[in-house]
Amino acid sequence: MYVFVAILHVLVSVILILVVLLQSGKGGMGAAFGGASQTVFGARGAGSLLGKLTAISAALFMTTSLTLAFLSTARDKSLKEAAARLEERAKARTVKATKRTKAAAGEMTAEDAPTAEDAGAAAPVRDQ
Repeated sequence: MYVFVAILHVLVSVILILVVLLQSGKGGMGAAFGGASQTVFGARGAGSLLGKLTAISAALFMTTSLTLAFLSTARDKSLKEAAARLEERAKARTVKATKRTKAAAGEMTAEDAPTAEDAGAAAPVRDQ
């Protein structure tokens, strides 16, 4: 889903750039500094085809931007949760390995004694 929206976002971006560059200027550099007294879309309004395409592509661009932002935060949360689960599993493995090592060396104390769930993991498989 993320890859599809990212590809769509790039395509909409290219279309938006092309549509904006195809439009003609409405007053030169004077309009940028307040020299022209035209309205934003000129006397006719935003009725041209390029104006409509610009509005549509800008709306699609904003929609895909928001969708990508939402998907990336959801993706980060799931990655953080997966990393926390892996870390907990690694800690449990090291505790079990430490208990097995102490048991093999004969250095067990009462609190180091293997529990019922450790018994299955600690029993080595022997060929007969």
